[in-house]
Amino acid sequence: MTAGTAEQNPQRQARSLLAASRPSWRAMAPGLIFGILSGLSAVLLLGSSAYLITRAAEQPPILYLGLLVVAVRTFALSRGFFRYLERLSTHDAAFRALGEVRGDAFSRLEPLAPVKLGPRRRGDLLTRVIRDVDGLVDLPTRVIQPLTSSLTVVGLTLLAVLWFSPLFALALAGLLLLTLVLGTLVTETLTVGAERRTAQLRGDLADEVVDLVSELDVLIAYDAVDAQLQKVAELDARLRREALIGARGAGLLAAVFSAGTGAAVLAALLITGPTLQAAVPLGPDVALGFGEVDPAVLVTLALIPLAVFELAAAVPLAWSARRRVLTHARRIAEIAPEPAPPGPAQDQPLTLQPQLPADEQRPHAQMAPTSGSEVLADFSADAVPTLELRDVTVRWPESDAPVGAPLSARLLPGENLLITGPSGVGKTALALGLTGFLALEGRYRVAGEDVTGWSPEQLRREVCLIEQQAHIFDSSLRANLALAHPGGPEAAQDAELEQVLRAVGLWDWAQTRHGLQTPVGMFGDLISGGQAQRIAVARGLLSGARILILDEPTAHVDPETAAQMLEELLGATGPRRSVVLFSHTPVPDRLINASLQLHRA
Repeated sequence: MTAGTAEQNPQRQARSLLAASRPSWRAMAPGLIFGILSGLSAVLLLGSSAYLITRAAEQPPILYLGLLVVAVRTFALSRGFFRYLERLSTHDAAFRALGEVRGDAFSRLEPLAPVKLGPRRRGDLLTRVIRDVDGLVDLPTRVIQPLTSSLTVVGLTLLAVLWFSPLFALALAGLLLLTLVLGTLVTETLTVGAERRTAQLRGDLADEVVDLVSELDVLIAYDAVDAQLQKVAELDARLRREALIGARGAGLLAAVFSAGTGAAVLAALLITGPTLQAAVPLGPDVALGFGEVDPAVLVTLALIPLAVFELAAAVPLAWSARRRVLTHARRIAEIAPEPAPPGPAQDQPLTLQPQLPADEQRPHAQMAPTSGSEVLADFSADAVPTLELRDVTVRWPESDAPVGAPLSARLLPGENLLITGPSGVGKTALALGLTGFLALEGRYRVAGEDVTGWSPEQLRREVCLIEQQAHIFDSSLRANLALAHPGGPEAAQDAELEQVLRAVGLWDWAQTRHGLQTPVGMFGDLISGGQAQRIAVARGLLSGARILILDEPTAHVDPETAAQMLEELLGATGPRRSVVLFSHTPVPDRLINASLQLHRA
């Protein structure tokens, strides 16, 4: 990828997000129409009421004012009525599109978790996924709709003014254009940098607040709460300063439009006033009959700018909202620059080499050790292997060098493979590669099928990763287990959950608490590390995966408990499921069928 392409890629991704957040024109048409009708009602209300008041001052028969009274009431009611319909239809279309945008954003993020999100902290990531995604709804509601309706109404109003006074119509159009340019320059000068900094500061503030709340016990233990509170206070002060800069820009924008409105009213009086004076009788038999302007029309033309400039003020605000939407889209594109391609391309998550020719495959029991691995047990080839690896390597994102040396292995149903090696040799990377989270090269087969064409979801239905620190949700024991059920949490039956709890040795403990309704606390605070690991293994058993990958399952327990846990966990997997166990501690030979020793490349 060239430098120019790399620079354009975030812009392209941002544009694709904006396209997804914009409802179809068919969906937006009702809101646009109602917005135009509401704006026209506002202009006509001001014009008809000014005309009515002026005519009423002449004290004509009330019959002549009846139509004007009805018009004023009609436009007063229709303005609010059409405004309500516009907001209802526009937001309905926008929120429908927002649902698709949220799904698109999460589809971008899902292939990147857990190792490809980069150095993003939790608070900033949460802000981008929630606040920035929700901010995209401003595109139809605060950009497209205001621009379309206000410009349409302003254009129609200028045409109407042109009918009565061409010179004033030109003056009004010039003042509008000048005010729009000045207002846009004011907002661009004062708020463009502030809004960009505000978006980043919100993410930074969320990071510090998350650290304060989630790590409060550690901060208290090391007397660091005040220092963390100081960081939060400083970021909050900076955020308020940037918000005040934006508020000052909005205030100056209102001042510019107020000045423009006053200038337009003055222009109406100066341009149409002389023609009004010319129409006044000069004597009993002399009156000028050219260029006459009705006094009521003069009042109407003088007050029309109040409504026109109010509508036109939406243009710089919409331009500012467009800039904020672009900032939101860029922030989302930064964490997920490559969207999930539609259709069959989603089923190509792994980078695998072509299969080896049939004459290079070895169906015999003994596999030759590959560089960097040591095979300590033989395998029979009479049955279809649950897992088969040939010259497999794993790569971290944006890394050219593989992690460790190539390795090969072959497991039959019910057999267990132990993979050992020093810290940093790539055991966790291999576990992530086998479950599709990292790019994997080589031949990789599960139950006799090559996984090259599998989607990440298909692969993880067959290969279940149980991490060293499995996430425990702040809910009941039942909820933490049921989420792994192939049919969904609603399909999980109590009998199934009891069975897997018995298999991992947790049922008796659960019976001493509240059974399946036992609370486990946030991140498993109410249970021990060993119990959390057993819950994670129970999830794997419930999922029905053919292969369980255990990444350091005994890292947080003492040696005696570790030996008992391995006995129970490996014994619970059954004769049709294979286990790949990553461990840096010794494991009894009777519990495993093969062993690989990883070395640094």
